[in-house]
Amino acid sequence: MPQTSTTGSLENASREMIAAARFTEEHNAPCMELIEKFTLEKGSDTLIVPKVAQMSIGALQEGQDMIDEEEIGMSTISVTTSEIGAKIIITDRLLRQNSQDIWRLVGRQMGDAMARKKDEDVISLFSALNSGTTFGSSGTTLKLANVSSCIGIAKADKYGSDLRIVHHPSAILTLISEMTGGFQATPRPIPAGLSADRLDQFWTGLRVGGVPIFEDGNIDKGAASVGAIFDKGALGILQSVSMNQERERDASLRATELVVTADYGAFEIDDSRGASMTYTSADPSTTA
Repeated sequence: MPQTSTTGSLENASREMIAAARFTEEHNAPCMELIEKFTLEKGSDTLIVPKVAQMSIGALQEGQDMIDEEEIGMSTISVTTSEIGAKIIITDRLLRQNSQDIWRLVGRQMGDAMARKKDEDVISLFSALNSGTTFGSSGTTLKLANVSSCIGIAKADKYGSDLRIVHHPSAILTLISEMTGGFQATPRPIPAGLSADRLDQFWTGLRVGGVPIFEDGNIDKGAASVGAIFDKGALGILQSVSMNQERERDASLRATELVVTADYGAFEIDDSRGASMTYTSADPSTTA
């Protein structure tokens, strides 16, 4: 169903709204900032991503020819994009009567919806990592010992050297209390190579075994909340159009239609470089 909104000059109003939407979208999708990003070239409809298997190196003997051959194990992934979008009806009456603050609010809501959709598409890939391998179980609390075990397995199984953990804020709350006795008064800087601007509000300030931990409220809440531990190279997002807007006048409706779209695809690059983490994220007590 179309969504209805309002404000001043149509040109200025739509500009204000899209600017607010883009800013909000960029700052409300933490998982988007924790994976590889690709851009689909103009005129293309598919991205081919190469994947090379792990190799082994053996000892050599002086004066002896090498007889062992190492298979490259090259494979490729074909990735396509799909569209998402929303249509907003801007009536003439609403244009005449409302202020630009309304447009900014609508833009923020639109950007939040766009960010949530993209983030949820990345999160939906967690359960398939490592052929469905999951750490933890339904109803289990995410404690330091559990996190340490997850990290130990990830390192032993060579998930990669750029690991990160992301989980629901309620799941991480016990871990924060266990490690710090409460929320940290002095936040630690976000790890190098990650966007401080876009990830600041999702950074817990915690590292375990050198692995940074982030929170994401777009992860489903419950007894079996599914987060993940993964290397940056495990997952990716391919964008053809980050956000686009077009307007069309409907004289009989006495309104203008504003259509906002994006064209992208979230995908696994190498599912052996991560695993899901199933832990409870029930709401904490506010009266204890």
